[in-house]
Amino acid sequence: MYNDEFELTFDLADAGPKKEQRRPTLPEPEEAAVAAPPVQETRETPVSAAPENTPAPEREPEPAAEPQSTAPAAKDRTVLISGGDRGIGAAAARAFYAAGYRVAVFYHTNAEAAAALQKELPGVLAIQCDVASRASCELAFRAAEQALGRVDVLVSNAGIAQQKLFTDITPEEWQRMLDVNLSGAFHLCQLALPGMIRRKQGRILTVSSMWGQTGGSCEVHYSAAKAGLIGLTKALAKEEGPSGITVNCVAPGVIETDMMAAFTAEDKAALAEETPVGRLGTPEEVAKLLVFLAGEDAGYITGQVFGVNGGLVI
Repeated sequence: MYNDEFELTFDLADAGPKKEQRRPTLPEPEEAAVAAPPVQETRETPVSAAPENTPAPEREPEPAAEPQSTAPAAKDRTVLISGGDRGIGAAAARAFYAAGYRVAVFYHTNAEAAAALQKELPGVLAIQCDVASRASCELAFRAAEQALGRVDVLVSNAGIAQQKLFTDITPEEWQRMLDVNLSGAFHLCQLALPGMIRRKQGRILTVSSMWGQTGGSCEVHYSAAKAGLIGLTKALAKEEGPSGITVNCVAPGVIETDMMAAFTAEDKAALAEETPVGRLGTPEEVAKLLVFLAGEDAGYITGQVFGVNGGLVI
């Protein structure tokens, strides 16, 4: 059975190293006109001539001006989060909302969770979308872009997970895993990039998994798709860097979400014991990193994979 949400499932036996509220359209950013300061009259005063052969005083070099950012302030920026109705995606929606972003989320089937998020965060836009379908992505993205005015930040978080022996995975299950977890990011990146390239600025963030870094037993198809996201991130960062766009990846470890509901207290304690920091992670910790990577302070960071796993993968 598939779980229509990003957070990874964790096979305890193999864990660790063996043990349309439409909003007004935002204008495109414009260069601000700077008025010249008023000219003041000054009276010349006689200056005594310096003695001959007296060297002129040296002038201290003026400090170099820091480069000015043309990116809009956080309160004027927009973010689109796929799989944003619960778990890491919902935590990201809350964190970006608190930071002043205008937020749109895509959800697949959990309309009730999406409605609850909209009630919690007035003004957030929730749009139904199956990221595995190009046609669905095009319709949903068009609706988000029309409501937000533009998409400054894309968080590709939607995903599914399944635990199954590799020899039991059906071709249909394999394809569905790739369609949602990898092709979904492909669709959304292709839709978001034209506007970002035109504006010469943008942030793309993908959400992979520690299994995309190390591989997970009984999750071969999941691991393969998440590893593909890492490759997509690195290659796209090289291609889009000259256009002022950064692309980074976050790879969570064991995160405490409703996906962990089936785990007993003993299971969670065992997982926490195997984690160097001695506990499980929270969706909010992942969300805070996403907000940072989307901000201006992360402008020199691109093509990187950030593990949020408490040291479980080093």
